Amino acid sequence: MAATDGIVIKVTNIVVFLALLGSNIYSVAGPTDIYKNVKETYVTPSYYANYIWSLIHLLLIGTMAYQFTERGKSVIVDGVQWRFALLAVLNFAYVWLWGHHWYITSFILSLLVAATVSQIYYIIKTKHRGETIAEELFVHAPFSLWHGLSVVLVVLSGFTAFGRDAAQHPHVGLWSKVFVFLAFVFLETTAVGYAFSSAEGDIAGASVISFSLLAIFIRQTHSKFVHWSALVFFCLSLFNIIKSVYGTFRRGGSVLDDEERAPLVAGSGSS
Repeated sequence: MAATDGIVIKVTNIVVFLALLGSNIYSVAGPTDIYKNVKETYVTPSYYANYIWSLIHLLLIGTMAYQFTERGKSVIVDGVQWRFALLAVLNFAYVWLWGHHWYITSFILSLLVAATVSQIYYIIKTKHRGETIAEELFVHAPFSLWHGLSVVLVVLSGFTAFGRDAAQHPHVGLWSKVFVFLAFVFLETTAVGYAFSSAEGDIAGASVISFSLLAIFIRQTHSKFVHWSALVFFCLSLFNIIKSVYGTFRRGGSVLDDEERAPLVAGSGSS
């Protein structure tokens, strides 16, 4: 296979990846850290949650190189096609809008990001079984992490767009507690869905959501209800992840494979 096969898509993927990477680095290392200057909500996670982005970017560096292999070209260029470029552009727009306090618009973008990454996730999981360690690391893993993170971002963006400013209203009212609780239920059940999505499960996606719940627990100390609820749902998700991993290794499977089906964001068709 010539390295120039599908070269337009390959080069475009590299360009949009570098743009996304650069924008995320600038958002935290630039003159103004946008993550410290945005609306505080009752489910805002600690700064540790941003390390998920670092892991995704690190794996995507391998993805950019892997697409030049014969198998990588088959999966990324022929399978994913232009969807990665679209995802990167949408994610870039989401971060920019959110950082500039366009919260309702950024919430809409978070839904588009979730829908786009869901399409990529579905294509990879159902049509391209991970045959090698490289494919699992540089194709399945980054998009599993990104897909799980997109679920979290939809929830966080929804609270940012429509929830109360926790800095101005530190007391969590009854209805806020109800919506926080429902959000935690949604995140925890989605993590379980990842963990048991097939015989092998998707541990990467489940771990992102579980880690995000832990990050919320760490930051949200102003309300005992939010603080301890986040911990409870983190423990529940972690228990199911461990259970899934245990079952997978007992069967001798791979924790990243999932050829049967994939959990998608409801209704679909992170610096």
